[in-house]
Amino acid sequence: MPKLHQSEGDVNISARRQAWQKTHIDDTSQALLEEDARYFLRQSLSTPCLNTMRACDGIYIEDLQGRRYMDFHGNNVHQVGFANPEVIAAIKNQLDELPFCTRRYTNRPAVQLAKKLAQVAPADLNKSLFCPGGAEAIGIALKLARLATGRHKTVSMWDSFHGATLDTISIGGEAIFRQDMGPLLPGTEHAPPPDEYRCVFGCGQRGGCDLTCADYVEYILEKEGDIAAVIAEPIRSTPYIPKPEYWQKIRQACDRHGALLIFDEIPHCLGRTGEMFTFENFGVRPDIVVIGKGLGGGVLPMAAVIAREDLDVAAHRALGHYTHEKSPVGCAAALATIDYIQKHDLVQHARELGRHCLERMRAMKDRHPLIGDVRGLGLFLGIELVKDRQTRDRASDEAEAVMYAALAQGVSFKLTMGNIITLTPALTISRKEIDKALDIIEGCIAEVEGNRDQR
Repeated sequence: MPKLHQSEGDVNISARRQAWQKTHIDDTSQALLEEDARYFLRQSLSTPCLNTMRACDGIYIEDLQGRRYMDFHGNNVHQVGFANPEVIAAIKNQLDELPFCTRRYTNRPAVQLAKKLAQVAPADLNKSLFCPGGAEAIGIALKLARLATGRHKTVSMWDSFHGATLDTISIGGEAIFRQDMGPLLPGTEHAPPPDEYRCVFGCGQRGGCDLTCADYVEYILEKEGDIAAVIAEPIRSTPYIPKPEYWQKIRQACDRHGALLIFDEIPHCLGRTGEMFTFENFGVRPDIVVIGKGLGGGVLPMAAVIAREDLDVAAHRALGHYTHEKSPVGCAAALATIDYIQKHDLVQHARELGRHCLERMRAMKDRHPLIGDVRGLGLFLGIELVKDRQTRDRASDEAEAVMYAALAQGVSFKLTMGNIITLTPALTISRKEIDKALDIIEGCIAEVEGNRDQR
């Protein structure tokens, strides 16, 4: 049996998943799942699939059997909720007006989106390129950093995810994508992530985070001497949430050593963390920021690279040149998404509701020894389950049991690192709805604890 790498999510080849399916999947759904497995290449995390889906709306997804689930995963595309009527209307209108824009031409929605991003992004982050997906956008950012600095090396974090293409798994840090893949990009240095709960430098034994992890990044910058960029997620999707001083220190180190700072905000930009851009929580400004996923309103694939104006240095080269680079329909969806977030104050809503959730999760931790740690920023939340709070051994089997128990009660979420319940709901969720979900999750944790104690 090959090793199950669970950093990015719950794997689709576990015995517990198969047991859940036997109990909850009817013949019609099973037939579709089997047909799916027949025609799609199999790969961990996706095919074979868990279940079938027939509808999505707001915070909910619905399967073929008519069961509705509050979706706290959503592939992080659903900031404005699934099937947002304003996004759908913008797409339909644009399809009637201009469905495609060919190369060498521009269109009004594309220019409006670039202008809107320059308006919502801080200060001099006012030059953009668009493309269909986040991995492609990361590739654009890497090429721009090479051209701007004349260097090719990068520093990124272990356990990070920047996409599944060959260049992005090179800077990424997850074994499920990198291991046994053969030669990757040269010059992709890696550092441990800023995970205070599981610090590889042992900060817990020294009384808490003392930013040794940030010092190590500067150590690499100094020793290599020719790093083009530090590229990282401002918060890892587990989530790891560093102190503001971490990014402030790395920003200063990049400036001292001539490296750019690139932030990958593909999963959590556009308000999820209680700010429009995640880096705004840390009092720093990157040279380049990459956004995606929710930019297409949970309907269309859409991503953007936003850079400082003085990095507009590649007029003689092709950085992206993607067929759908200036998709008028994709840009219309993105404009409607940003307008909806602003009009309904979803950034503030995420900030306030996130604080409420953290208070609830901390109280849950006090009641349940299975919970080792809780953390969150806005509506990006994590509950880490451990077998023992002293040893901090990952309670991966227990976490999987909690996940499937919650799924049976209508709450869907993702596991990361094997043992972390990761909660990223639509920003349109109400306090009543999120309280109901947390009640269900706590009940499932209590049930798993009870079963464990009886063994």
